[in-house]
Amino acid sequence: MLKVTKILMSVSILAVMALAMTACMGTKSNAMANGSELVGVRGASAGETAPFGMVAVNRGSLKIGLEENDTLWGSAFPRRDISVDGFWMDQHEVSNAKYRQFVFWVRDSIIRERLADPAYGGDETYKIEEDRYGEPVTPHLNWNKPIPSERKATEDELRAIESVYVTHPIDGTKMLDASQMNYRYEIYDYAMAAKRKYRLDPRQRDLNTDNQVDENEVVMISKDTAWIDDDGKIVRQTITRPLSGPWDFLNTYIVNIYPDTTCWVNDFDNADNERYLKLYFSHSAYDDYPVVGVNWEQANAFCAWRTEMMNVGMGEYAKHLQRYRLPTEVEWEYAARGKEGNAFPWEAKEVKSDKGCFYANFKPDRGNYTKDGSLITSRCGIFSANSSGLYDMAGNVAEWTSTVYTEAGVEAMSDMNPELKYNAALEDPYRLKKKSVRGGSWKDPESMIRSAWRSYEYQNQPRSFIGFRCVRSMVVDNARPKKK
Repeated sequence: MLKVTKILMSVSILAVMALAMTACMGTKSNAMANGSELVGVRGASAGETAPFGMVAVNRGSLKIGLEENDTLWGSAFPRRDISVDGFWMDQHEVSNAKYRQFVFWVRDSIIRERLADPAYGGDETYKIEEDRYGEPVTPHLNWNKPIPSERKATEDELRAIESVYVTHPIDGTKMLDASQMNYRYEIYDYAMAAKRKYRLDPRQRDLNTDNQVDENEVVMISKDTAWIDDDGKIVRQTITRPLSGPWDFLNTYIVNIYPDTTCWVNDFDNADNERYLKLYFSHSAYDDYPVVGVNWEQANAFCAWRTEMMNVGMGEYAKHLQRYRLPTEVEWEYAARGKEGNAFPWEAKEVKSDKGCFYANFKPDRGNYTKDGSLITSRCGIFSANSSGLYDMAGNVAEWTSTVYTEAGVEAMSDMNPELKYNAALEDPYRLKKKSVRGGSWKDPESMIRSAWRSYEYQNQPRSFIGFRCVRSMVVDNARPKKK
């Protein structure tokens, strides 16, 4: 019996060895079948789900600029062939309701910070400093714990909640304290960090081996930083210092993000626009209207916050996605022209149909704003979309772009994904803070709502006729070439 058992064990061992050899031979056989050639290591799928409320603008090219020089304004607009990569773009301008979500998020984050502060009772459950295993983590707010209602709040909790509100000294209205609505965010400048002249290793800054490497070379960098001083005021500064490490390319911003509702009276002298000052951003009747009174810096802050929300919601997958941002000037025009490259976002060269219906919200006649059905802004998306599925690319509100405004325009840019950026320092001359604005608005005549029309505004200037929409670069553009 013992002999039989030994025989069986030997057979089992041989069987295992045979299987192992078969596996090895199989691998070798596959390699031989491929001719011992490289086949590559496949990564994860490059597919990307369409972001909510956005449409795909696939890569392509166009001749940017006006077809004819503008005789009305005596301006010569440069024309140039350019190509752009694919990107996602908001179907319409950011609405009051969507921007108000941003404001309320900032409000609630301030309240949660104060609820965790010992000065307001010190409820530590509003801030997470350890993981579930008791290991320390970067302190962050606990958004799963609700803010108590004013009816159920303790005295300390009520003080924390009420601290973000003020009372109007004249009419006694309780309102959000706009001065406290500050959003802090950071942007890592990958492009700047990639430049050879900013390499930490001096030997990598110049690949020409004929040149002598200066090991002691001091490389200077500039970065934006910001903080809140003891008086609660935002302090912005652009610092210049010797290159020391990767953190030199991390820029910090603190932006007061509450819209300037006074723009309705400051933009128009001798006009009765008090109702818009009081109601346009706060009243639910204007929820679906485009947000205005938001400057370029605030629009960028919204994009950063939207990216933060995406990163939280998408988790690990978010690292493969591009951040939300303002469109470049060229991306905006490319998207506005539609798939056919039209002068207007619609096919016709006229601004109204044969039935007399206008295609956009603009100023159709001198002093007559209502001819097209609106007096000021209209609800987002009530006019027809262009061939790319985008609404309000002409009229309603003009829109911020990321591009610095220069008279040269596209002549100063690359012909591939053209962009011209300049992060103006606080101390820079004001003329360097011009940003390109596109699309024309509800107050502009026909000539200024063309897709190619260029205008500008200063980056810190809010207007009652300027809004914005976001874009996001595609991970990969899978569009097929057009058949000829």
